[in-house]
Amino acid sequence: MSEFHVPDSTVIEADVSKSLEEDIRTGDVSAALIEDDIEHGFVIAKQAAVICGRPWFDACFRRLDPDVQLQWLVAEGDDVSAGTVVVRFSGQARALLGAERSALNFLQTLSATATHTAAFAKALQGTRTRILDTRKTLPGLRQAQKYAVRVGGGMNHRMGLYDAVMLKENHIIAEGSIGKAVAKARRQFPALPVIVEVDNLDELRQALDSDCTRILIDDFSDADMHEAVRITDGRKALEVSGSVSLGRLAAIAASGVDFVSVGAITKHIHAIDFSMRLGEPQ
Repeated sequence: MSEFHVPDSTVIEADVSKSLEEDIRTGDVSAALIEDDIEHGFVIAKQAAVICGRPWFDACFRRLDPDVQLQWLVAEGDDVSAGTVVVRFSGQARALLGAERSALNFLQTLSATATHTAAFAKALQGTRTRILDTRKTLPGLRQAQKYAVRVGGGMNHRMGLYDAVMLKENHIIAEGSIGKAVAKARRQFPALPVIVEVDNLDELRQALDSDCTRILIDDFSDADMHEAVRITDGRKALEVSGSVSLGRLAAIAASGVDFVSVGAITKHIHAIDFSMRLGEPQ
């Protein structure tokens, strides 16, 4: 999993703590009805998916039973088909049932993000264009979902409002021009990348004359994208954003842009269906 740059353990533990706290609170009253014996079980994927979320899944169970035994049968980032047993486990019965929902929530959500990202990344194979995420993530799961994007074959855009300067229309209006806005950003935040969003080819030319890092061409037509690449001629990295769908990716990549940022890979996701069962697989 190291190739995916798993978030720091403190991030994972914080996510897990919040999930278990909101679910268990004063105690699992249903699990209290059963004997707390050692039980065995497994999780099965009920639909095809790219597996993602193992660190969060494991942390949920280990928080309630430090001695739980987890045997993963698939790796992070693996493609699995419906009916695949992905993990087997054994541990204290009450802990297994108490952690079940939180663990599956992380697995189904992050696998959904990785699966959706993988579909976009696959559509760009053989081109120079790479898929980027956005800040349109589920509240509280920014680092988890951006990790899932990496597992699915995508790349991360800025993590938040603090690690890159993004100059949009209102920032530029306030400073008077693209050049002035970029110059001010460079003076104030010299170590950060500066990204400029442009709405037309005239603004593109202004951005090219500035000291920005990357130019985001927003809602350009196919013809204007091709012209933007021709004008830029490799001087700056170009990123496409706005009205991006799977069906439009081929046309975007054909223009020769460097990146395409897609909010859908983190916000338009459908949870992957996993089922946890006690006992042995049949």
